[in-house]
Amino acid sequence: MRLHTRCLALNASFEPLTLVPVRRALRLVIDGKAEIVEVERGRYFRSERLTVPRPAVIRLVQFVHVPRKFRRQVTNTFLFARDHYRCQFCGRLSAELRHRECLTRDHLVPLSRGGTNEWTNVTTSCSTCNTRKGNRLPGECGMKLRTLPREPHFVHLAWAVRRLTPLQAKYIRMFYGDQTLSEISAL
Repeated sequence: MRLHTRCLALNASFEPLTLVPVRRALRLVIDGKAEIVEVERGRYFRSERLTVPRPAVIRLVQFVHVPRKFRRQVTNTFLFARDHYRCQFCGRLSAELRHRECLTRDHLVPLSRGGTNEWTNVTTSCSTCNTRKGNRLPGECGMKLRTLPREPHFVHLAWAVRRLTPLQAKYIRMFYGDQTLSEISAL
């Protein structure tokens, strides 16, 4: 059995929090910090003294406060997912890039010109477009953005780079609605 698959962790209020490794989920259950809500049918972990169904969804016993103004640090993983793995200047997908090209983080207002590393100042760019833009503003070199960068809702960030099983997706839908689930699936 693979222990590196993920288990959906819910807050005590059933709010989806994150995906955790199954090993971590089992530890939380065994320590009494979480309870199993959904299991993978017919799958168990057995030890000499204990048999536990393989959890697909767990719920924390005590509520964990998650600030509503939760701001996730900009990482390339989340940035590329936000921009659908597409250069925001030429429109090419990462799979369409030529040999030795890659997706990069571009600062609309370059750091050397007072720009910041905020969500609204960074965008996904292929290395060719990023080099072409250099230390200039997009308008100064005749480049135009396909979409304006925005700070995504923390739920989108948390799920953007993860694969949810249909059983886990049920809890995202239940707490946040179909619209959020469809937006996450499109990422």
